Amino acid sequence: MKINIKELSNKYLNTEGAVVVFAFNVEDGYTFQKPALLFDEKTSGALSNAANSSEFKGKFGQIVELLAPNGVAASRIILIGLGEMDALNSLTSEQVGGKVINKLMYSGEKSITIVDGVIAAHAAFGIRLRSYKFDKYYTTEKNSKKSSIATVTFLTVGADVSNRAFSDLDKIADGVIMARDLVSEPGNILYPESYAEQIKELKNLGIEIEILNEDAMEELGMESILGVGQGSSSETLIVIMKWMGSKNKKLQPLALVGKGVTFDTGGISLKPVPGMGDMKFDMGGSAAVVGAMKAIAGRKAKANVIGIVGLVENMPSGTAQRPGDVVSSMSGQTIEVLNTDAEGRLVLADCLWYCQEKYNPKFMIDLATLTGAIMVALGQEYAGIFSNDDELCEQLIAAGKTVDEPVWRMPIGEAYDKQIDSDIADMKNIGGKYAGSITAAQFLQRFVNGVPWVHIDIAGTAWKQNTSSIAEKGATGYGVRLLDQLIRDNYED
Repeated sequence: MKINIKELSNKYLNTEGAVVVFAFNVEDGYTFQKPALLFDEKTSGALSNAANSSEFKGKFGQIVELLAPNGVAASRIILIGLGEMDALNSLTSEQVGGKVINKLMYSGEKSITIVDGVIAAHAAFGIRLRSYKFDKYYTTEKNSKKSSIATVTFLTVGADVSNRAFSDLDKIADGVIMARDLVSEPGNILYPESYAEQIKELKNLGIEIEILNEDAMEELGMESILGVGQGSSSETLIVIMKWMGSKNKKLQPLALVGKGVTFDTGGISLKPVPGMGDMKFDMGGSAAVVGAMKAIAGRKAKANVIGIVGLVENMPSGTAQRPGDVVSSMSGQTIEVLNTDAEGRLVLADCLWYCQEKYNPKFMIDLATLTGAIMVALGQEYAGIFSNDDELCEQLIAAGKTVDEPVWRMPIGEAYDKQIDSDIADMKNIGGKYAGSITAAQFLQRFVNGVPWVHIDIAGTAWKQNTSSIAEKGATGYGVRLLDQLIRDNYED
C-alpha cells in the first residue's frame, strides 16, 4: 500500500474510488469541514440526509457511509466524526487513520482519497500501523481476508509540512512493524541465529553490529545467560547495535537492553501446555529494542544509542539447567536458580553488566516480557516500570502519554530486595509468592552498579488478544514508540 500526501485543490471533487471527509461535533449537532460540505452540495444533500437519518453528531469515530452517490465520481463517500475541534491531537488523528483503513481495508476498493485540513501526517501514520497484518504463512487465504487497498492519498493544505512530518513517522512505523514481525514469527523460524541475521540488516541504516557468541561469553564469565540456553541446540548470542548520531561522538551513549528469549518452554520448570505456543513472544523486549534502533537510525536521530539484546532459547533436555543449580555471572555475583522459568532476569543480568562496563552509558533501560505478576497488577493497559532514577521515570511517563504507550511506576526497596537473598549463593532468581514483578526488578537492580536505570516489564503490553484502533490482535510493537519519543524529547542534539 502506497501513501501519498498532496496539496489540496478543487480537483478532489472529481476523485474516483472511496473518498473520506470529516465533520466536527458542536453543541447543536455537527458541522461539516468544507470538503464534506462541497460533497454534500454535489450530491444534492445526500450526505447530510444520510448523516441526519443515522443520528450522526460528529462525535469522535462516528461513521456514515454513502454508497454510489449521484453527482460525483466517487464510488462511496465516508463521513467520519472528529469529535470536538479542541480535542483533536496527534493521537486522535492516528486513531482516525486507523478507523479509515479498518473500515475500507476489505471493501474491494483499490484507492482511498482523504480530503483533510488538519490531520494528514498522523492519520497516515495510523493507517500504516492499523493496516499491518502478519499473514506471510497463509497459502489458501481468501481474497476477502486480504486488503484491497493499493493507494491512500491525503489531500491537504500545506502538504510540504505534512510530508516532512510523515517522513519521520514513516520511519518510526518501520520500526514498529519490524518489532511486530519479530514477535509474530514462530519459534522454528525465529531462533537466536536467525534472529541475529535479521538484525544484521540494520547495517543498511548505518547501525554498527557486533555479535558475541558463546565462546566470547564464556571468556567474559557470563554463566547467567549461558545457563538459560544450555538445554537448546541453538547457540546463545548477544547482539550489540550501535548508532552514533550525535554531533559529539564521545558523548555518553543511551543504552537500550532487551530480553530475547525466542521460545520459552520454562526449561526443566516446564510451563503448562495451555498457552505455551504464545511463548514465541517472550522476546518482545528485544524486538522493542531492535525496532527502536531501526526507527532511531531511520530518522537519523541526533543521539548516540546502544542497543543490546540477549538471544537465547529456553528448552528442556539432558543438558538443560536444573532447579537448584548455582551459576556465576559476569559481575562475579552468584545466583541460585530455583526456577528455570524465571530465566529472563538471568539473560538481562549479564547483558546489563556488560553494557555498563563496556559503554559507560548515560542510562540503561531494559525491556522484557518478564513476569505474569505485572499483568495481575496492571492488566494489559500499562507496562510496569521500576527505577533508581526519578527524572528518567518522569521522562518515560511523559513520553508514554505522548504516544499512548503508558507506563506505571512500581515500587522497589530494601524489604523486597531481601526476598531474593539465597542461603547458599549471593541471590536466588525468585523471591517467593508475593510481589513477583518487584522481586524480579530487585534482581536486575543488583546488576546495574549505580547507573541510572529503568526496567520496563511489558508482559501485558507486547501481545494483545483484542484489536485496537491502530493494531490487529497479536504483536503490538509496544516500546518502539515509547523509546523513540523519550530520546526525541530529551536527548537529541
